[in-house]
Amino acid sequence: MDKLKALSFDSLTALSLSIGGLAGVATFLAVGPLSGFFFIWAATIAWAAYFFLGASKEALINTIVCGIFGVFMAWITAILLTHIPSTAILGFPAMAAITVAVAVVVMCLAANIPQLATIPASVLGYSSTFAYLLQTPDKLNQDVLWSISLSNPLLVISISIVVGTYFGQWSAQLSAKLTK
Repeated sequence: MDKLKALSFDSLTALSLSIGGLAGVATFLAVGPLSGFFFIWAATIAWAAYFFLGASKEALINTIVCGIFGVFMAWITAILLTHIPSTAILGFPAMAAITVAVAVVVMCLAANIPQLATIPASVLGYSSTFAYLLQTPDKLNQDVLWSISLSNPLLVISISIVVGTYFGQWSAQLSAKLTK
């Protein structure tokens, strides 16, 4: 029993060790065997959201469901953006701004549906999708958006959000074990 107590940590140390250790595992996956299919930045955003939302079963569900809803809304927005001609009467920047504004209003109004009520997680999914689309060359186009491949943000960002949220849960569980 005394040996077990010697291995017990205070909650901050236990959480730091569990997050750090699992961050190493997640990084290995992101830059190693899952490179190009699992994005560490999208995963850690979801991981942080899981803790921000309370590190509970409800937080797990809300982060995943609303995060993926945000990805879906961004995907729809991206498809609409690719249909705006450069010769649009208001110009592309204004039309893009209007398209995004309407999509974000719809995404937020969807919070009237209880399963989609965690707006911050939806926004994180939306933002992660556009980070991928705007920062990764040749991704914001019809071929990628409609493909059934891991280049499509609907798939790859959703996968990263799910995996990242579970890393959050695992780090909370490991931390709890380290404090006992």
